[in-house]
Amino acid sequence: MVLLRRVIGDALRARRQGQHRTLREVSSAANVSLGYLSEIERGQKEPSSELLAAICDALGARLSELLREVSDTVALAEQMPGVLVPVVDEPVEPTPVAAAAVRKATNRGVRQVTSDGSVAVQVRQDSPLKATLRSTRVRPAERDVVCAA
Repeated sequence: MVLLRRVIGDALRARRQGQHRTLREVSSAANVSLGYLSEIERGQKEPSSELLAAICDALGARLSELLREVSDTVALAEQMPGVLVPVVDEPVEPTPVAAAAVRKATNRGVRQVTSDGSVAVQVRQDSPLKATLRSTRVRPAERDVVCAA
């Protein structure tokens, strides 16, 4: 299952990096320690609603925008058949859209790849208790989404 704290952390990091800001700058503006903000971005800590609102404010974003982005990411993961299930040892036969991704992914330990024509999804088993889900949109102007569970 996709960890909500991981998706929230990825969304926060993407916004911060998109603004070319450092952890130190955002932690000062949000009045949170640099280490704690780093743990939130890595999905190791789950922020309270008050802290999440302060971080969003420091990033110049609305909390509702961030939560909508997180919700869309989780919804995308839920809609892809076979993505939120245990990873199998053999790779799944990819669609033509994901064929190139499969060739590159095989060397990186990716176990499962699927595509619906507009989004390609890869699952990599990082450890027995952790898997990383990466969805890549076919339209290159949009950013990739990475989740881990």
